[in-house]
Amino acid sequence: MIIVTGGAGFIGSAMVWYLNSIGRSDIVIVDALGSSEKWQNLVPLAYDDYLEKDDFIRLVREGQLHAHLGLAADGLEAIIHLGACSSTTESDARYLVHNNFAYSKDVCRFALECGARFIYASSAATYGDGANGFCDDETQLATLRPLNMYGYSKQMFDLWAQRHRLLDKIAGLKFFNVFGPNEYHKGDMRSLVIKAYEQIIATGKIGLFKSYRSDYADGEQQRDFVYVKDVVRMIGYFLEQPHINGIYNIGSSRAHSWNELAAAIFAALNRPEQIEYVDMPEHLKDKYQYYTCSDIRKLAATGYATPPCSLQDAVRDYVVNYLVPGAHLGSCHE
Repeated sequence: MIIVTGGAGFIGSAMVWYLNSIGRSDIVIVDALGSSEKWQNLVPLAYDDYLEKDDFIRLVREGQLHAHLGLAADGLEAIIHLGACSSTTESDARYLVHNNFAYSKDVCRFALECGARFIYASSAATYGDGANGFCDDETQLATLRPLNMYGYSKQMFDLWAQRHRLLDKIAGLKFFNVFGPNEYHKGDMRSLVIKAYEQIIATGKIGLFKSYRSDYADGEQQRDFVYVKDVVRMIGYFLEQPHINGIYNIGSSRAHSWNELAAAIFAALNRPEQIEYVDMPEHLKDKYQYYTCSDIRKLAATGYATPPCSLQDAVRDYVVNYLVPGAHLGSCHE
């Protein structure tokens, strides 16, 4: 059995879709559905059971999860821990510490006690403004300076795992700017691709933030944009290679500007480019990353050799096969 926490969310449901695509449905999904529409991500997927997050962590802490699921003592193969508050603008530090740090520690300990593989989501937000680079060298973890509390909550767990000498037993993955189908429910945290698609349909143009640094023109701020289908293939690689542990970047290893991303969206829709540069909200100016690019040489050195989709191909697939028909992963021919 494989447990996927956050399994109704964006990357989590894509992970379940990937597992289905390789013939796995012996999956327990853990999430907190609440009143959001992310339940729709689950509809096309095949899985064995679903648990609400609060019930899951209670069963874990009480030592009752195996009995509840009807598993033998050695019946849990892996926990892919993707469940977290992923809002970079969340200001409730107490909530983030409880949800992203303390919860992760309990799930990690449980997995190790069961002899199960533990793969967890860290974040590229831990790199802050990139002043100390984007290299996943574990000896440099303590030098990183996240720009927001979300990033720091992820950094807290990375450092905890390092202090307790667990990084040779678990795999932590730092996701860069992930986009793709099944992010529909994420509100303001959705990628520019889906936001821009809606803007183009409504107005024919895209709004991008102005630059407030002289070394970057408007729209030329750069990100490592990585397609969610590439991300879940990379996670799958760590599932298949349980001896590969530590912290790894998960990205495309290419930096593209927002202007390039906008051009790819217009091209996918066969629309003329119309970009409007808008003021950045004041609360974001001091926390805005002007450049991110993953260094994935460490991942490549383990033997992973599948190249990511080009930005243009990934955007076209997302726009044409998912956004235009309003489809979820698993609900169309893939």
